Amino acid sequence: MDSLTQAVLGASIAGACAPRGQRRKALLAGAALGTLPDLDVFIDFGGAVENFTYHRGFSHSLFVLAPFSMLLWLALRRWWAPVRAAPLPWLAAIALTLLTHPLLDAHTAYGTQLFWPLTVPPTSWATLFIIDPAYTLLLLIGVLLAAFWPARQWTNIGLRVGIAVSTLYIGWSWVAHGMVERHAETALAELQIYDAPVFMTPTPFNTMLWRVVVRTDDGYLEGYDSLLVDEDKLVFKAYSSDMRALQEASDVWAVERLRWFARDFVKASVEDDKLVISDLRMGAEPNYVFRHVVAVHDNPHWKVVPSELLPFSVDQRALGSVWQRLWAEGN
Repeated sequence: MDSLTQAVLGASIAGACAPRGQRRKALLAGAALGTLPDLDVFIDFGGAVENFTYHRGFSHSLFVLAPFSMLLWLALRRWWAPVRAAPLPWLAAIALTLLTHPLLDAHTAYGTQLFWPLTVPPTSWATLFIIDPAYTLLLLIGVLLAAFWPARQWTNIGLRVGIAVSTLYIGWSWVAHGMVERHAETALAELQIYDAPVFMTPTPFNTMLWRVVVRTDDGYLEGYDSLLVDEDKLVFKAYSSDMRALQEASDVWAVERLRWFARDFVKASVEDDKLVISDLRMGAEPNYVFRHVVAVHDNPHWKVVPSELLPFSVDQRALGSVWQRLWAEGN
């Protein structure tokens, strides 16, 4: 999720755990800890594909954050008076703030390596868009109340209510995901497509309009499902991927890495003799957020080159047409 959301989630948890007299300190500490795992974005891992696929790696691993939270608590208990005064509430605040960060991130499409250093693909439940104002606002209200009136007992109740209601919102996103999954199964059955890999994710800033991607032998299908108006009607459009180029370059490390990272939801295209791999999970046809140049054609082979992330800009017209789908049937 975005940094603001992680900060207010961390502040909410720490503020709810800490004693009343330490609430403002807890809000600040929780906000800082809530964004700590994302500092790996400032690490240069050596290339564009490396930076893309190593983000949300070790810094988001439950195997790393669990012992780190204990070590951090031990250090703060020795050197910081608020933790010495209330060690157990602060242990809960530190551990829960750090561990909920990757678990929330795992609800987005990007993917989070919860079990690093194990080489299992990143966890991507994709029930929330990376920025969801409804989720963030539920937490932000409680944090603002606690910041302005830290000594009031009802502010602790406000923080806990914010956490509870925002958690229910995540629960709703899972319900919506299940509804879209059933709609997709029905639509694919009508096309006589069974057991095809399917990826579903909410469109920007909501959980009512979903984008569905289906992998096929020669490319992929894309469709949109509005839970407000579609009534089980999901229409797909077919798009091609250069499967031959993808196969020819299958031994290129960057290609292997991107396919692993995206669970093979990638599009291959040849542009000016350059092999471009697009992550189908983020963006929409034809404007994908992460498009990497990974090789150049050196007939008859593909020559490895330093990976390059191609520029991305938001297509306002495309975004507007997607939002229109929220209220109108059809694709």
